[in-house]
Amino acid sequence: MLALLVAVALAVVVVPLHRGPAAAAAGLPAGFHWGVATSGFQVEGSNPDSNWKRYVDATSPTGRTDPVGDAVDFWNRYPEDIANAAAMGVNTFRLGVEWARIEPEKGRYDDEALRHYDRIIDTIRSHGMTPMITMVHYVYPGWLADEGGMLGGAAVESFGRFADLITERWAGDGAMWVTFNEPLVFFKHEMTLGRVGVTDFSRFLDAVEAAHRLGYSAAHRADPGAMVTMNEAYLPLATGFTDTLIGDRVADAVDYVGIDYYYGVALNNLTAINAAWDDFAAVRPQPEGIYEAVRHYARAYPGKPIYIVENGMPTRDGGRADGIDRGDVLRDTVFWLQRAVADGYPVIGYNHWSLVDNYEWGDYSARFGLYRVDVLGDPSLTRRPTSGVDAYREIISAGGVGDGYRPVLPAAWCSLSTIPDSCLEPVSAAGPLARLGGR
Repeated sequence: MLALLVAVALAVVVVPLHRGPAAAAAGLPAGFHWGVATSGFQVEGSNPDSNWKRYVDATSPTGRTDPVGDAVDFWNRYPEDIANAAAMGVNTFRLGVEWARIEPEKGRYDDEALRHYDRIIDTIRSHGMTPMITMVHYVYPGWLADEGGMLGGAAVESFGRFADLITERWAGDGAMWVTFNEPLVFFKHEMTLGRVGVTDFSRFLDAVEAAHRLGYSAAHRADPGAMVTMNEAYLPLATGFTDTLIGDRVADAVDYVGIDYYYGVALNNLTAINAAWDDFAAVRPQPEGIYEAVRHYARAYPGKPIYIVENGMPTRDGGRADGIDRGDVLRDTVFWLQRAVADGYPVIGYNHWSLVDNYEWGDYSARFGLYRVDVLGDPSLTRRPTSGVDAYREIISAGGVGDGYRPVLPAAWCSLSTIPDSCLEPVSAAGPLARLGGR
């Protein structure tokens, strides 16, 4: 989620959208992926030794970060969380498996941890959901940190062995894969942790690219039909540049384009500056920007299907000063996805970040969950549904929002990157929508 900081640093833009009449497309196949997303370190609890665990253990006593503790204890409460996802009609469940938990010592794999992940993944499948498995979501084992992290001489080879193990174990039955979550933000995390410097940027991306290719090959050896990606955050003004940094380099080794979209910036919405000091809940969501994200990647990587791997809205400890409702934002977002589909863009899936509130990389106050969990104030870690739960259930059941739906949030106006077009022709919500596939 620190992609938000990168977005603010690199991008000051409003999302320019298609302004002509929407095409009456047939929509997506019935196999559209309606998903939720989580990551291991952020939800599991009882975290083993890793680069991030060391950082939190060192900084939480100083007040710089919240202690991670048991997070929302997904490691033990996964049956409840997976059942809650299934009850909404979700058919795809993104989770991260923790390399640090599976390989606590170099070359020694923990059989019980693997069997526990077996149970989690089996539970996902037993509810009729497809697992989307993230191999590395910013976190790697402590022993690899001792060797220099991703800059260590054996890092790529070690990751390759890990990728072989987990793909041989869990590939097949439609399982999807994300090798590395947001590699550019991964580098920023490593800078925050003090593990890399600016001059290490090129070597870091070289290592991540090489490791990704090993993960991609491992997944396809285990399942020739596997769908594999390396997702990236959409940064409106800078996306063309960031594509050259990583997206273009791995375009031949992804089966779908994974997008993380959260915010835009406009003359009538300059609130994204608040993300620069981690006040994410003070940023007004801009759901229509997801259209521009889809359009950009469809043009940048023609022929590749597009999956919204992450999208959501934060609150501050469960509330927002502007009163914007999670359910409304979710409906608006799906509206603009349907508009993109109607205009012929190849969207195959959408994941809401996140299923439950989680540890937002040093902080528990920024909450993105469909289910609220007050980690610091409620020892019972009770899951409490937000308005997003009913909204998502209704959306999935209907295959999208209704034909008469119009967005609640006003569209952005006057993109700083597309003046004067976006000022003279602001986006319109009028026009037919495609119906998205159901379960």
